Amino acid sequence: MLITCPHCNFSKEIDPAKLSKTATKVKCPKCKQGFALQQEPEQKQEQTPEPVAQPTPVVEPEIKAPPIQEPEPRAVQPDANKNNATLATPVNNIFGTPKAGFWIRAVAALVDGFVLFIIQFVLGFALTMAGLAAIGGSDAGIVMTVLVQLFGIIINFVYYVLFTGSCGQTPGKMALRIKVVNCDGSQLSYGRAAIREIPAKFISGIILGIGYLMVAFDDQKQGLHDRMAKTYVIKL
Repeated sequence: MLITCPHCNFSKEIDPAKLSKTATKVKCPKCKQGFALQQEPEQKQEQTPEPVAQPTPVVEPEIKAPPIQEPEPRAVQPDANKNNATLATPVNNIFGTPKAGFWIRAVAALVDGFVLFIIQFVLGFALTMAGLAAIGGSDAGIVMTVLVQLFGIIINFVYYVLFTGSCGQTPGKMALRIKVVNCDGSQLSYGRAAIREIPAKFISGIILGIGYLMVAFDDQKQGLHDRMAKTYVIKL
């Protein structure tokens, strides 16, 4: 501790341990004057409080929900008892698509028949006039009659094959909003259309029209010619 004389301002550093705890007066070694001693009170050693350990926060693991897996589409199995097991299961749900019944197809056939009558009449008349002028003679009428009939048959086949193979619809079917498609829902080719419209329809008609009447009783509205060509007539 530092002691300073109030008389001569002499200062000296003294170890507090060497001073008596009861000493109240000292004498200056320089000026020989005495003065009261004021001892500094003992300072208590400040104790640094120990740091309180903070509790370690418990981190809960993040639980991630498992990814949702969409079920894979299952292939539709064909019904072996339906439609006499002659058709594979069609794609694009064509099997459940509404089919055109007997009467709506009959009306479409009447419209096509009227259109064909006009075409055959106009082209047949023009052919007859040109043939009579070119051939002449008494047998010209018989020859032209046969040629016109053959020409009408050819026009009939071309009419149905051309329209059915190009878009699946004749003018009559367009008017009634029905269409011929393959059993898988795809567009008919000209070859498939030719099979349906020429030999298949010939067989449906030659057995007293029973092949056409099958449309009214079949669950998928297929006539014999539809089954032979593997086609449906659907509603649009």
